[in-house]
Amino acid sequence: MSVIIRDEGFVPEDYTGDWVDLPSDTDPEALAQHGNAPAIRIAFPNFSDGRGFTLARLLRLAGYQGRLRAEGHVIADQYAMARRAGFDEVEISEPLAARQPEDQWRARSNWRAHDYQTRLRARG
Repeated sequence: MSVIIRDEGFVPEDYTGDWVDLPSDTDPEALAQHGNAPAIRIAFPNFSDGRGFTLARLLRLAGYQGRLRAEGHVIADQYAMARRAGFDEVEISEPLAARQPEDQWRARSNWRAHDYQTRLRARG
């Protein structure tokens, strides 16, 4: 079983359609073929593999409007980065959710307020 995380915390699965599953080593040149998919899930095999963030950003920059989910070993500290990269939500395993409970994820849910550019603008 998996745990879905959005800005409001742990939420139940609400998508019943088919996913396009992309591994973290997907060639960025191949992303265009998935531009009309209603939902894309990008794998994170471990927390130190940041290629999924790049893939998400490239999809959004190309105009992708569908649901975009990071799936796998994403940690709470990476939630803000995932959201800024373009992910709508994160899917993690129950054991990972037990090690990083909902309050840790919710503490990072205000991802727009804590980015570097926002802090710079506040100083100016």
